[in-house]
Amino acid sequence: QAQLVESGGGLVQAGDSLRLSCAASGRTFSRYAMGWFRQAPGKEREFVATINWSGDDPYCADFLKGRFTISRDNAKNTVYLQMNSLKPEDTAVYYCAAAWDLIRLRTVPDYWGQGTQVTVSS
Repeated sequence: QAQLVESGGGLVQAGDSLRLSCAASGRTFSRYAMGWFRQAPGKEREFVATINWSGDDPYCADFLKGRFTISRDNAKNTVYLQMNSLKPEDTAVYYCAAAWDLIRLRTVPDYWGQGTQVTVSS
């Protein structure tokens, strides 16, 4: 069964960095677009970043550009989210997602991970 498992979350201070990982298993995701979303307490889930299957078209939400970077290693079936200069407002559960194409990924992903908590203290 296809599965996405996030890791790397935790409690950090403002200004720190974290790198989230999303390991895919159960099938080969090397042809899938993958991405990250987040959901803060009391808020709706929001888009963070996407990357196409080959990894040469990473895209980050405008309000996160310059701080967050998405990348992938298809040999390891893993996608990463490097988060720098973290702020308290980045506190959320971060979810990995996968879909056959980028449009579907942004609307109705085929697969979701269970999420990893990121908490940034001031």
